Amino acid sequence: MAASPARRIAFEILRRVASEEAYASDLLHAKLAGRVGRADAALATELTLGVLRWQRLLDFLLQRHLDKPAARLDLEVLLALRMGLYQMRFLERIPAHAAVSESVELAKSARKRSAAPLVNAVLRRLAPEAKLAGANLEALLPAGASAVERTAILYSHPNWLVERWLARFGDYRTVALLEANNRPPRLCCAVLDPRETPAVNESLRREGFEVAPGRWLRAALALSGGNPAAAEAFRLGKISLQDEASQMVAHLVDARAGDVVLDVCAAPGGKTGILARAVAPGGRVIAADVHEHRLRAAREQLVRTGAQGVWWLALDAVQPLPFAETFQRILVDAPCSGTGTLARNPEIKWRLQPDELTRAHCRQTAMLSQALAKLATGGRLVYATCSLEPEENEQTVREAISQYAGVRIVPDQAALDPWLRPGASAAPLFDPDGFFRTFPPESGTDGFFAAVLERSA
Repeated sequence: MAASPARRIAFEILRRVASEEAYASDLLHAKLAGRVGRADAALATELTLGVLRWQRLLDFLLQRHLDKPAARLDLEVLLALRMGLYQMRFLERIPAHAAVSESVELAKSARKRSAAPLVNAVLRRLAPEAKLAGANLEALLPAGASAVERTAILYSHPNWLVERWLARFGDYRTVALLEANNRPPRLCCAVLDPRETPAVNESLRREGFEVAPGRWLRAALALSGGNPAAAEAFRLGKISLQDEASQMVAHLVDARAGDVVLDVCAAPGGKTGILARAVAPGGRVIAADVHEHRLRAAREQLVRTGAQGVWWLALDAVQPLPFAETFQRILVDAPCSGTGTLARNPEIKWRLQPDELTRAHCRQTAMLSQALAKLATGGRLVYATCSLEPEENEQTVREAISQYAGVRIVPDQAALDPWLRPGASAAPLFDPDGFFRTFPPESGTDGFFAAVLERSA
């Protein structure tokens, strides 16, 4: 018997994530865009992202029944074991015997037939303890493990991330963040013409989606129950899939009709689309990125949504920007570690290393400095990341603005007011230093940082 289609899809995506450093969300989008049934698409997504979220705990439990380190197993064998254990531990509707037999078939189909008895034996031994929780699970942890390591194993994160978050956020907020990272994130879309929100809502419901209002924005909808990229509203360019915090970053630019906006790191184009609509009619957005293939993909998205007035340009933003003029509005949505998006991109936490934050800080500071050189007097620049780390956020901002007289941080909550739902307030999203921050377990969004900078001289 062959493994089910959903499991084969998840297995192949996990293999590519591990061996090619691909991103699971991109692979799932590409694979599930074809003729894959809704049930198979849902299970493939659950298995792929669930295994990545809980990888460390799964490996810890597996290791207790292995004769050699899990990391020394053939990748395909390790993935079959992780998938089997994940199903037994987290998926109530899949019997243990089905999880075991399907994983054995995955190993066989990956030409690891000789390892099939190992997969079968390990998973069968694990079945009685697969669902252990609370004190029973903690009793399995190494006796000499530190508090950081115990927390990191139980919540399936690297030690170094847990340690730095405990130091900055404290015990309660860190555990809340770890729990949020291990839950499927809320899937949101932006209704590109806010006046059409009721009609788009109704269209999505007719197609079987569960639709709820956004938590913060009046033109945001939260979706579940299917693949939004297959919805009529998406095909017709009426919605764009975008987290609410990401949408708010674009609104902070406060672009107006007729403005010329420089979008320094434009791909994948979600914020560019919001800016293009804000400056119409008569304005334009110069959308730049270092990677031409990412610009092409962003351009395709904006063609789908009918955005006009966007000029595309490939450039390296750490170098002096090739413009003679200055700009009244600039967005620097800097490439970053992505630690605010671990629920959406769980593979990041297994790839990211501490020294990468220092390297990212250097590039981000250079980008922001080059962009500030092109900010006009009286102009506004928004620097943003989807990171929770100070090296990429406030440290970058303070270092860059120290080079320019007259640049100050502006906590402009009013820029968001026209876009908020009735009764919503942006005040909780700005800290005492004037920085915009979202924290996943508290804001119900990805973790974003933004600094609104204005130049008076």
